[in-house]
Amino acid sequence: MFKKILVANRGEIACRVFRTAKKMGIATVAVYSDADARSPHVLMADEAVRLGPAPAADSYLKAELILLAAKETGADCIHPGYGFLSERESFARACAEAGIAFVGPPPNAIAAMGDKIESKKLAKAAGVNVVPGYLGEIADTDEAVRIAAEIGFPVMMKASAGGGGKGMRLAWSEQDVRDGFEATKREGLASFGDDRVFIEKFIESPRHIEIQLLGDQHSNIVYLNERECSIQRRHQKVVEEAPSPFVTPQMRRAMGEQAVALARAVGYYSAGTVELIVSGADTTGESFYFLEMNTRLQVEHPVTEEITGLDLVEQMIRVAAGERLSFGQDDVRLDGWSIENRVYAEDPYRGFLPSIGRLVRYAPPSPSPSGEGLGWGLSANAGLGETSPTPNPSPEGEGLARIRVDDGVAEGGEVSMFYDPMIAKLVTWAPTREAAIDAQVAALDAFTIEGPGTNLHFLSALMQHPRFRAGEITTGFIAEEYPDGFHGAPATPALKTTLAAVGAVAAHAQVTRARLVDGQLGHVLTAPADWVARVDGHDHQVTIRDGHVTVDGTPLDATIGYTPGARIAQVDGDDPLTVAIAKGRDGFTLTARGASHKVRVLPAHVAPYAAHLIEKVPPDLSKFLIAPMPGLLVRLDVAAGDRVEAGQALAVVEAMKMENILRAEKSGTVASVQAQAGDSLAVDQVILELE
Repeated sequence: MFKKILVANRGEIACRVFRTAKKMGIATVAVYSDADARSPHVLMADEAVRLGPAPAADSYLKAELILLAAKETGADCIHPGYGFLSERESFARACAEAGIAFVGPPPNAIAAMGDKIESKKLAKAAGVNVVPGYLGEIADTDEAVRIAAEIGFPVMMKASAGGGGKGMRLAWSEQDVRDGFEATKREGLASFGDDRVFIEKFIESPRHIEIQLLGDQHSNIVYLNERECSIQRRHQKVVEEAPSPFVTPQMRRAMGEQAVALARAVGYYSAGTVELIVSGADTTGESFYFLEMNTRLQVEHPVTEEITGLDLVEQMIRVAAGERLSFGQDDVRLDGWSIENRVYAEDPYRGFLPSIGRLVRYAPPSPSPSGEGLGWGLSANAGLGETSPTPNPSPEGEGLARIRVDDGVAEGGEVSMFYDPMIAKLVTWAPTREAAIDAQVAALDAFTIEGPGTNLHFLSALMQHPRFRAGEITTGFIAEEYPDGFHGAPATPALKTTLAAVGAVAAHAQVTRARLVDGQLGHVLTAPADWVARVDGHDHQVTIRDGHVTVDGTPLDATIGYTPGARIAQVDGDDPLTVAIAKGRDGFTLTARGASHKVRVLPAHVAPYAAHLIEKVPPDLSKFLIAPMPGLLVRLDVAAGDRVEAGQALAVVEAMKMENILRAEKSGTVASVQAQAGDSLAVDQVILELE
């Protein structure tokens, strides 16, 4: 077995590998850029080596620097994590030449599967179903238009070396191809150093399902069930689960056997994933097609670990050391259900634009200390110890649910513009899918992040959505269910009633504490018993007497725990609820179940006078084109004096290697331009003004 392992990556995946390595008694080496000098993965490792400046191209993607770090520290093994999208083949070969083990597949397998065009040809030869399309190199936009028309719209344009949702465009018409082909080439070149694009038929009502493979160097290959990753935004996975609610045992076997056949055809070993597109309209389950093979550990690997009981990182290390798999296909288990939500630094209320900044407060959910089981937490913020499972919050009360947080950040750290915006992965396991979903909802309520915007509310809304809970999902789910953007999860009448009670209890607690302050003028104050709590424009009459709470004449069948100054209020009852609470001028902002609600709380005898207060109207900013996120102004399509129409593309801003088109909110004439192509923009910076 290896003595020292270097992880050629950062953040969450580096922490993940280090934990398994330490469990196996292997010394660890971290590499870091200047932006990550004090990051958790650096502090967790036994040794750390600086690579260079913050940009990944100057640090983490420089294979020669990583090999040098391995030689300097005496590491006999390198784990690439999720990285090296376009360089893994040459890096694996360089490791072999240097006499350092590479924790991953052989270089020839990486090369065969790294090129999407060639991999589809290999898959077809191996007897794997492939999507109809054109696999040759496309010279220009005109040729792309002709090919797309021959295949038949809709089509998907993809960068040959693409991955992670980058370099992909859906085209429903010839104009879409003309608008998006060159952008797809640019994204492919910027992200992967390869601007080749291929076109294939877009499968309608598609579901994204993938098969996890694991093989050793002795020709043993098994498939570890499937994962469903259909909940995506801009082709970037948001929610993953294992198993899939759509896949039958017969489908699982057919998919698994085709995936194993492909792996054998390229001499594959280590962990890998065969991604498939499945027609959700075909209930026979026979319409599944090869998309690509990822020759690495996937971000969503925890859900497979949770249902199989396997540590995939440990298996990869053992395979790299030449060990045989200790189990066969018949030994692979499928136990319960697991769901993973990716917590991103982005603002769902502003079109999911990237968000950066310091993590002023970061507190991932902590499982209950009570209960028995094998639950585990992987939060860098929570230390290295194991955690205990939390009681299953589902109404059925079936068994125990486990909560797991994989992250590589800590309170006080910074979400940088240089790297992926993912903050953490929230993983739950339970005996049933419904219970695993309910555990996610409860855990998301308890997840506190202050600083950059996050998608926590949006994830909670997804978990509560009836269509998701029914398993009726496709890759178009988010676009179909939120066509006008996200505005917060809808609140039920019962939730609003509970929030009114929480607001009143918090106000009562603060007044009760205030009356105990010494040296007050006048007589001793008494906390009011009757309150009016306005939630979403509706007034609720709340009475608090002798520890009992009544809302609109109905006793609240729950207890509310709140201490003045606390950030959390806990509601214990038939439907437990964790409420984040922030004090305002005349009430609170209460956050729960995927939305924040401003709750105005006033004593009942004061509330009628609130109707006479003047409401402040926010200024109209529609005449300005404002940078919605920090980024590079790639292109400016108008100049002063130009006439523009509502919806017209005005500029393109690149952030985190993704191009974002900014459009006019209304018609008008460009009065002035205050930025130029090539400028680095700050969030909310004015680009131009209309008159």
